[in-house]
Amino acid sequence: MTTDETLNELLVKLFKDIMEIEGRCLVSGEFKDITYNDFHVIEAIGIQEPKSMSTVAKLMDVTTGTLTKAMDGLTDKGYVIRERSKQDKRVVWVYLTEKGKAAYAHHEEFHRKMIANIKAQLTEQETPILIYSLAKLIDYFQEEYGIEEDK
Repeated sequence: MTTDETLNELLVKLFKDIMEIEGRCLVSGEFKDITYNDFHVIEAIGIQEPKSMSTVAKLMDVTTGTLTKAMDGLTDKGYVIRERSKQDKRVVWVYLTEKGKAAYAHHEEFHRKMIANIKAQLTEQETPILIYSLAKLIDYFQEEYGIEEDK
């Protein structure tokens, strides 16, 4: 196998495996009633002050209509609360309930463990090389395909 074929195979497998593993690990136990995408909506809402629906939609790079469908389910299941602004009726504020905050923490813990396990497999010299290499990949995808850095 050539270097190009090996790189292609490794990248495709890595992207696929991370998505599959994250989905399998997140949508489990007490959180079986929500989807992998729901976790990313919860992550975009965050645990700080409420965000407007339009802000969350921008963070996720979706329309407010698409986000509304996801919010309907998360609201019905008790993860999110939506409130119309008293100052501007066009604005809808969203924030996490205690159940939503627990899902947020579950997602954060998955990522914390993943990073700890990856670092445990690397030497002190390999870690900065991995970070540099991943940063170069991100730069490539942003430049080549117009993927914006975190909004």
